[in-house]
Amino acid sequence: MKSFNRLVKIIDELREKCPWDAKQTFETLRILTIEETYELNDAIINGDDQELKNELGDLLMHIVFYCNIAREKGIFEIENVLHEVCEKLIKRHPHVYKNQSLKDGDSMEKNWEKIKLKSGSKSVLQGVPNSMEPLSKATRIQQKVAAVGFDWKQSHHVLEKVKEEIVELEKEVQGKNKAKMEEEFGDVLFSLINYARFIAIDPDRALQMANKKFMDRFQTMEKLINEKKRSISDLSVDELDKYWEKSKKIKNS
Repeated sequence: MKSFNRLVKIIDELREKCPWDAKQTFETLRILTIEETYELNDAIINGDDQELKNELGDLLMHIVFYCNIAREKGIFEIENVLHEVCEKLIKRHPHVYKNQSLKDGDSMEKNWEKIKLKSGSKSVLQGVPNSMEPLSKATRIQQKVAAVGFDWKQSHHVLEKVKEEIVELEKEVQGKNKAKMEEEFGDVLFSLINYARFIAIDPDRALQMANKKFMDRFQTMEKLINEKKRSISDLSVDELDKYWEKSKKIKNS
């Protein structure tokens, strides 16, 4: 609490004495907060504990900054934020605070959704942000509807759905209907993300790793080509394929 109060005091001082901090608003901070969240994501993916600590500090600073601006506007105090999140946690964990028995994490999530509906939520999907990044949004949508029982029974059923959607996509590609192609491509992605959930894979992390693997291999290929004093843009597809295979062997070893 001493360190937290120190942070609150520092934000107050910066807001008063620093021209940059003084002019910040909810809107100007928003994009910076998103950037900090992605940096936190990178630290987790890279397993960098020191960077994880740093990025968590940056995010905490942003939260205190938002509360500072809200106080100035007379909207709420930081104490209100802390009180409401505490009350929410207690309400959503009756198995801890009211001796209600729950078997596992899945049962707990299902209970959360029931509690939120009883608290006035009009839809299970009400809490999914409109501006959420599409891949993460698809994952969250599927998690939420599954929590109220709208789900497949077995993972192989989901995989069959993926194959079915690919067939439908191929059909629309043959028909060259751009709008239908886009729709079916989206269905393929949505189904793949659903399958990832069933086999306990984080699709965002999996795609991040695939991106990193491709970039590492491509940059290794570029290095190999540069070592031969050649330009990548002057090589044929067959030549590039040979360098690509060499790159893969180097990275795999």
